[in-house]
Amino acid sequence: MKELYDDVCQKMSKLTTNSYSTSFSLGTRFLGPTVRQPIYAIYGFVRFADEIVDSFHNYNKQYLLDKFKSDTYEAIDHGISLNPILNSFQHAVREFNIDRELIDTFLESMEMDLHKTNYNQEGYEKYILGSAEVVGLMCLKVFVNNDKELYKTLEYPAMRLGSAFQKINFLRDLKADFDGMGRTYFPGVNLENFNETTKKEIEVDILKDFEEGYAGILQLPKEARFGVYMAYVYFFRLFKKIERTPATLIMKQRIRIPNQQKYALFVGSLVRHQFNLL
Repeated sequence: MKELYDDVCQKMSKLTTNSYSTSFSLGTRFLGPTVRQPIYAIYGFVRFADEIVDSFHNYNKQYLLDKFKSDTYEAIDHGISLNPILNSFQHAVREFNIDRELIDTFLESMEMDLHKTNYNQEGYEKYILGSAEVVGLMCLKVFVNNDKELYKTLEYPAMRLGSAFQKINFLRDLKADFDGMGRTYFPGVNLENFNETTKKEIEVDILKDFEEGYAGILQLPKEARFGVYMAYVYFFRLFKKIERTPATLIMKQRIRIPNQQKYALFVGSLVRHQFNLL
């Protein structure tokens, strides 16, 4: 039965989310039931593409990414794939009319990670657009459920929120990206002399993205609002912790929020949500 196969594929997307990201999986649980599974599908797709360029060092990454790309488009065109992650993703793409351009832009950013290790301002903005902003727009397509006017209204805030999340990831992973892969995402930044002035400039930029993204959260449909707010709360807490951490330590260790604190954040956010305090 095709329905059973699709159900198995959906479970694989959920398993992928839960296995790779504690914070994202917790936030997704607070999405409404009609949007939860498609978001798992989008995360699974994005995660597998990212794993190709970041983790499969002993394999031909270009071949694997090209194959993943062609398999993605084939799955969407035919409405089925024997890759469970892509089968779930194509369901989301077809049901919520996720634009092919968003998928193209995302995959282009993944390919950039195969070849680029330093970015100028133009390249930096292009990478963030593909790796984060369009992913936010894919999720927004699900959240608004084909409401074109609401999508247009929330398109800019969704992009800003995705941008904030990605820039925080860059700061959190400075050491791993630089030492492990030789990557420097922030344009004009010398990581061998990363200092408080440079760190503060990046943080001011992130805070602006946060403010513009938060305005969009308040306008999301009820099914999506709280789950997205949970992601916002987690990333904002991580941002504040990074903000308090000296630049010298940022280059020596990965800043993280312990799982126990994550759960506490989610409980506190749930209380605020129930009392309409967002």
